[in-house]
Amino acid sequence: MIIHRDYRSSSDSIVKVFDHKIEFYNPGRLPDTITVDDLLNNTYKSTPRNKLIADFCKASGIIEKYGSGIQRIINYFEEANLPRPVFENISDGFQVVVFDGYDEKGTEKGTEKGTEKLSENQQAILKNVALNPHVTIDELSAAVGIATSKIKENISKLKAKSLINRIGPPKGGHWEVNT
Repeated sequence: MIIHRDYRSSSDSIVKVFDHKIEFYNPGRLPDTITVDDLLNNTYKSTPRNKLIADFCKASGIIEKYGSGIQRIINYFEEANLPRPVFENISDGFQVVVFDGYDEKGTEKGTEKGTEKLSENQQAILKNVALNPHVTIDELSAAVGIATSKIKENISKLKAKSLINRIGPPKGGHWEVNT
Protein backbone atom coordinates (compact mmCIF):
# COMPACT_ATOMS: atom_id res chain seq x y z
CA MET A 1 0.00 0.00 0.00
CA ILE A 2 2.94 2.29 0.68
CA ILE A 3 4.26 2.09 -2.87
CA HIS A 4 0.93 2.62 -4.66
CA ARG A 5 -0.67 5.30 -2.50
CA ASP A 6 -1.33 8.75 -3.98
CA TYR A 7 0.39 10.95 -1.41
CA ARG A 8 -1.18 14.12 -2.87
CA SER A 9 -4.51 12.97 -1.44
CA SER A 10 -5.41 13.77 2.15
CA SER A 11 -7.51 10.60 2.34
CA ASP A 12 -6.29 7.73 4.50
CA SER A 13 -5.26 4.28 3.43
CA ILE A 14 -7.83 2.01 5.06
CA VAL A 15 -7.84 -1.66 6.02
CA LYS A 16 -11.19 -3.06 7.17
CA VAL A 17 -11.20 -6.54 8.69
CA PHE A 18 -14.45 -8.51 8.67
CA ASP A 19 -15.16 -12.09 9.74
CA HIS A 20 -14.95 -13.42 6.17
CA LYS A 21 -13.04 -10.76 4.21
CA ILE A 22 -10.50 -7.94 4.38
CA GLU A 23 -10.81 -4.72 2.39
CA PHE A 24 -7.70 -2.70 1.49
CA TYR A 25 -8.28 0.83 0.20
CA ASN A 26 -5.64 3.25 -1.00
CA PRO A 27 -6.07 6.81 -2.30
CA GLY A 28 -5.22 6.95 -5.99
CA ARG A 29 -7.11 5.21 -8.76
CA LEU A 30 -5.47 3.14 -11.47
CA PRO A 31 -3.88 5.24 -14.22
CA ASP A 32 -6.25 5.98 -17.12
CA THR A 33 -4.19 3.68 -19.34
CA ILE A 34 -4.74 0.62 -17.11
CA THR A 35 -8.05 -1.13 -16.43
CA VAL A 36 -8.89 -3.78 -13.84
CA ASP A 37 -9.17 -6.26 -16.74
CA ASP A 38 -5.62 -5.35 -17.74
CA LEU A 39 -4.50 -6.19 -14.19
CA LEU A 40 -6.34 -9.51 -14.15
CA ASN A 41 -5.01 -10.50 -17.58
CA ASN A 42 -1.50 -9.20 -16.89
CA THR A 43 -1.65 -7.04 -20.04
CA TYR A 44 -0.28 -3.75 -18.79
CA LYS A 45 3.02 -1.95 -18.40
CA SER A 46 3.80 -1.10 -14.81
CA THR A 47 4.54 2.53 -14.08
CA PRO A 48 5.28 3.04 -10.38
CA ARG A 49 3.39 6.02 -8.95
CA ASN A 50 6.09 6.55 -6.31
CA LYS A 51 9.28 5.56 -8.12
CA LEU A 52 11.67 6.47 -5.28
CA ILE A 53 9.75 4.36 -2.79
CA ALA A 54 9.45 1.51 -5.31
CA ASP A 55 13.19 1.66 -6.08
CA PHE A 56 14.03 1.60 -2.36
CA CYS A 57 11.72 -1.40 -1.77
CA LYS A 58 13.19 -3.24 -4.76
CA ALA A 59 16.79 -2.54 -3.67
CA SER A 60 15.89 -3.72 -0.15
CA GLY A 61 14.39 -6.97 -1.46
CA ILE A 62 10.89 -6.12 -0.23
CA ILE A 63 9.52 -6.42 -3.78
CA GLU A 64 10.81 -8.65 -6.58
CA LYS A 65 10.13 -6.54 -9.63
CA TYR A 66 7.77 -3.87 -10.87
CA GLY A 67 4.35 -4.99 -12.03
CA SER A 68 4.43 -8.54 -10.66
CA GLY A 69 2.40 -8.10 -7.46
CA ILE A 70 -1.16 -8.52 -8.72
CA GLN A 71 -0.39 -11.72 -10.63
CA ARG A 72 1.48 -13.18 -7.65
CA ILE A 73 -1.46 -12.35 -5.34
CA ILE A 74 -3.86 -14.07 -7.73
CA ASN A 75 -1.56 -17.12 -7.97
CA TYR A 76 -1.19 -17.38 -4.18
CA PHE A 77 -4.95 -17.33 -3.71
CA GLU A 78 -5.48 -19.94 -6.44
CA GLU A 79 -2.79 -22.20 -4.93
CA ALA A 80 -4.51 -21.91 -1.55
CA ASN A 81 -7.90 -22.72 -3.14
CA LEU A 82 -9.28 -19.38 -1.98
CA PRO A 83 -11.61 -17.12 -3.94
CA ARG A 84 -9.86 -14.69 -6.26
CA PRO A 85 -9.50 -11.19 -4.76
CA VAL A 86 -11.71 -8.43 -6.13
CA PHE A 87 -9.88 -5.39 -7.56
CA GLU A 88 -11.77 -2.17 -8.24
CA ASN A 89 -11.46 1.56 -8.68
CA ILE A 90 -13.70 3.04 -6.02
CA SER A 91 -14.25 6.72 -5.16
CA ASP A 92 -10.87 8.42 -5.64
CA GLY A 93 -8.87 5.30 -4.93
CA PHE A 94 -8.29 1.62 -5.51
CA GLN A 95 -9.64 -1.24 -3.41
CA VAL A 96 -8.72 -4.89 -3.08
CA VAL A 97 -11.06 -7.27 -1.26
CA VAL A 98 -9.80 -10.69 -0.20
CA PHE A 99 -12.07 -13.46 1.04
CA ASP A 100 -11.13 -16.32 3.36
CA GLY A 101 -13.22 -18.98 1.63
CA TYR A 102 -15.98 -18.81 4.21
CA ASP A 103 -19.26 -16.95 3.96
CA GLU A 104 -20.71 -14.58 6.56
CA LYS A 105 -22.10 -17.52 8.59
CA GLY A 106 -18.72 -19.26 8.77
CA THR A 107 -19.72 -21.98 6.30
CA GLU A 108 -16.83 -23.20 4.16
CA LYS A 109 -17.23 -22.28 0.48
CA GLY A 110 -15.60 -25.15 -1.37
CA THR A 111 -12.13 -24.69 0.06
CA GLU A 112 -10.27 -27.42 1.81
CA LYS A 113 -7.95 -26.26 4.52
CA GLY A 114 -5.50 -28.46 6.32
CA THR A 115 -3.31 -31.22 5.01
CA GLU A 116 -5.78 -33.29 2.97
CA LYS A 117 -5.01 -31.32 -0.24
CA LEU A 118 -1.23 -31.36 0.19
CA SER A 119 1.09 -33.28 -2.07
CA GLU A 120 3.30 -36.02 -0.64
CA ASN A 121 6.28 -33.67 -0.90
CA GLN A 122 4.46 -30.92 1.00
CA GLN A 123 3.43 -33.38 3.72
CA ALA A 124 7.06 -34.57 3.97
CA ILE A 125 8.28 -30.99 4.25
CA LEU A 126 5.80 -30.27 7.06
CA LYS A 127 6.82 -33.45 8.87
CA ASN A 128 10.53 -32.61 8.64
CA VAL A 129 9.99 -29.00 9.73
CA ALA A 130 7.89 -30.15 12.69
CA LEU A 131 10.68 -32.52 13.74
CA ASN A 132 13.43 -29.94 13.24
CA PRO A 133 12.35 -26.27 13.07
CA HIS A 134 15.95 -25.27 12.20
CA VAL A 135 16.14 -27.57 9.15
CA THR A 136 17.70 -25.95 6.06
CA ILE A 137 16.49 -25.99 2.47
CA ASP A 138 19.40 -28.26 1.53
CA GLU A 139 18.56 -30.67 4.36
CA LEU A 140 14.89 -30.70 3.29
CA SER A 141 15.98 -31.41 -0.27
CA ALA A 142 17.99 -34.42 0.87
CA ALA A 143 15.26 -35.68 3.22
CA VAL A 144 12.38 -35.31 0.75
CA GLY A 145 14.41 -36.31 -2.30
CA ILE A 146 13.61 -33.34 -4.55
CA ALA A 147 15.63 -30.36 -5.82
CA THR A 148 16.07 -27.28 -3.64
CA SER A 149 14.11 -25.24 -6.21
CA LYS A 150 11.14 -27.60 -5.71
CA ILE A 151 11.52 -27.35 -1.93
CA LYS A 152 11.32 -23.55 -2.23
CA GLU A 153 8.31 -23.80 -4.55
CA ASN A 154 6.49 -26.12 -2.12
CA ILE A 155 7.38 -23.92 0.85
CA SER A 156 5.84 -20.96 -1.00
CA LYS A 157 2.65 -22.97 -1.46
CA LEU A 158 2.64 -23.99 2.21
CA LYS A 159 3.12 -20.36 3.24
CA ALA A 160 0.25 -19.31 0.96
CA LYS A 161 -1.94 -21.87 2.76
CA SER A 162 -0.76 -20.43 6.10
CA LEU A 163 0.57 -23.85 7.11
CA ILE A 164 4.18 -22.77 7.62
CA ASN A 165 6.00 -19.56 8.58
CA ARG A 166 9.62 -18.52 8.67
CA ILE A 167 10.51 -16.81 11.93
CA GLY A 168 13.64 -14.68 11.86
CA PRO A 169 16.29 -14.32 9.16
CA PRO A 170 17.20 -16.96 6.57
CA LYS A 171 20.33 -17.76 8.57
CA GLY A 172 19.66 -18.25 12.25
CA GLY A 173 15.86 -18.27 12.02
CA HIS A 174 13.51 -21.22 12.29
CA TRP A 175 10.31 -22.66 10.85
CA GLU A 176 6.93 -22.75 12.52
CA VAL A 177 4.18 -25.20 11.50
CA ASN A 178 0.61 -23.93 11.85
CA THR A 179 -1.39 -27.16 11.54
